[in-house]
Amino acid sequence: MAIQFLPILKAVAPYLAQVATAAIPAFTAKPEAEKVDPVLTRQIEELQAATVQNAESIHLLAEKMQQAILALEEAAEEARKEVATYKTMLLVSFGLSVSMTLAFVYLLLR
Repeated sequence: MAIQFLPILKAVAPYLAQVATAAIPAFTAKPEAEKVDPVLTRQIEELQAATVQNAESIHLLAEKMQQAILALEEAAEEARKEVATYKTMLLVSFGLSVSMTLAFVYLLLR
């Protein structure tokens, strides 16, 4: 069942501007006069550095996952080809077995 996003978007759109005007000031930089505590400033800088490092790690992890998924897809395609080959070999050997069994029965009864 597909979710219809257009009606939801139309219902939420009028409130997005209000939410943005309320939220943006919380994320903007404070004037230097309010940043008096050097410990707090250092902690904020450390948190920002950790956030950047986490973002880089997540990006690297996403690239590695993408490579792993591609490798899995290639392995799955290879396995499909092998299964198709094995099925063909099985059918040929079954056909030969049936024909040889019929030939032996014919020779025994003759």
